Amino acid sequence: MKLTLEKGQRLFFTSDTHYAHSNICSATTNWSVNDGYARTFNSLDHMNATLINNINCMVGEDDILIHLGDWSFGGFDKIEEFRSQINCKNIHLTFGNHDHHIERNKEGVQRLFSSVSQYLRLEVKRPINKATVEKFTFVCMHYPIASWHDMNQGVIHLHGHVHLPSDLRIAEGKAMDVGVDGNGLEPLPLDEIIELMKDREVKKLSLPKDHHEKRI
Repeated sequence: MKLTLEKGQRLFFTSDTHYAHSNICSATTNWSVNDGYARTFNSLDHMNATLINNINCMVGEDDILIHLGDWSFGGFDKIEEFRSQINCKNIHLTFGNHDHHIERNKEGVQRLFSSVSQYLRLEVKRPINKATVEKFTFVCMHYPIASWHDMNQGVIHLHGHVHLPSDLRIAEGKAMDVGVDGNGLEPLPLDEIIELMKDREVKKLSLPKDHHEKRI
């Protein structure tokens, strides 16, 4: 997909919001809180409201949000419930492992998003002035992958799925987990990602430990 940002338009990335997922909220979880995977909130409504507010405070109505999967949980109705409370008009979704209703397009639910995909090669142009255009390329997918197209050309890999904490979210090379759990429960702006990735070497991703290995 090719995007050309308009003047004043911003681009953000996020993943793994898990809206309405009771087990990822400490107040309602059946998981062991000691596992470190539950978010500390006093209620599920508190968690949901925080996710919505964090997006709406950062991402404007005409900005673009790339969401790398695991949109919501807890039933089909939660998909639109979450979407209806987000102001941004331009949300592109790559499917996560919990997005089966969206992937199957149940009741035409894909209409809520500007695009849906399994894998997204994203080419971004941002005009600076009439003579200068910045260009950035990303390989975006819900799941982390060890190697990706044009990695040797500095293409950046963005993923979610593994819920890495903030100290582990950035890989050795030009790759990172943009999921909310390692990023203050907030979406990441394009400029922040470029700044984080610009001096990192070209190196394949050593896949991190994954909590899915012990919990189905």
